[in-house]
Amino acid sequence: MQNSEVFILAIESSCDDTAAAVLHNDKVLSNVVANQLIHAQYGGVVPELASRAHQQNIVPVIDAALRKANISKEQLSAIAFTQGPGLMGSLLVGSSFAKSMALALEIPLVSVNHMHAHILAHFIDEEGFEKPSFPFLALTISGGHTQIVQVNNFFDMTIIGETTDDAVGEAFDKSAKILGLPYPGGPLVDKHAQLGNPKAFAFTKPKVPGLNFSFSGLKTAILYFVQKKKLENPDFIAENINDICASIQYTIVEILMDKLKLAVKETGINQIAIGGGVSANSGIRKAIKDSEQKYGWKTFVPKFEYTTDNAAMIGIVGYQKFLSQQFETAAVVSKARIQF
Repeated sequence: MQNSEVFILAIESSCDDTAAAVLHNDKVLSNVVANQLIHAQYGGVVPELASRAHQQNIVPVIDAALRKANISKEQLSAIAFTQGPGLMGSLLVGSSFAKSMALALEIPLVSVNHMHAHILAHFIDEEGFEKPSFPFLALTISGGHTQIVQVNNFFDMTIIGETTDDAVGEAFDKSAKILGLPYPGGPLVDKHAQLGNPKAFAFTKPKVPGLNFSFSGLKTAILYFVQKKKLENPDFIAENINDICASIQYTIVEILMDKLKLAVKETGINQIAIGGGVSANSGIRKAIKDSEQKYGWKTFVPKFEYTTDNAAMIGIVGYQKFLSQQFETAAVVSKARIQF
């Protein structure tokens, strides 16, 4: 189905950010995100508070997205929304609004897998950014997921490696918490790491067979390391924060790159695309770009605003599904866990 005037309204509400975007075909006209600051005082996302905040934010966010795109709701071709995975209460706010609006406007409804969207964000038409060609390997890294995915086409993806316990984003955030950094700690670890020596302290990399990951052992090793050093010197963290963060980040990046090298060797695919919130990390971005020179890979790093949770990535999947007429009825249900 080809149409040069496809306008997709996309809604993302899987966790604690309420987001809406408008796409004209594969080009983003607006991408609005409302963050929820209330969770910082609790050291993590509180599901009940998140769903309440989504209810407060969703109307003004969608209104802002339409106004910024300079189109009316009557021009919309379809509405895409995040079906899962995510927090159930948060997902329900987005899906309920999407269903109601699609029904009222009598336009198609499109459901989107949040993890597919992180991967396909690379197909947004953005000046200065090249789109990968099929097949390619996608490293999707976020607070809840760590996956290596073989992507054969828009709707044919296979997970070939994933975490057996914690996700990489959790490893960053828990390490930050051990160091006394506020939530969300991952970006702060990155900030300090850029000022430190990555070889200052050595952390053992977990030995996990195949393409799977494990980060729980590394978190424990960091905890014991910090506890031991603080007994020797109560000011150890304050005096060495940059070097500690740099060493933690270096170890995590090494773990990810080791698995990617193995995936390239096993599949013969040397096109690598990264996605997910943790792909905003400067150390990971640098390692991926450096691999072009080191290993001859072709790499794809998304625009910063398309790495963290956003609705533009939901919209690009919605656009591709619109072209192939993969629509839903109002009976579609949100799923906290969804088949990849």
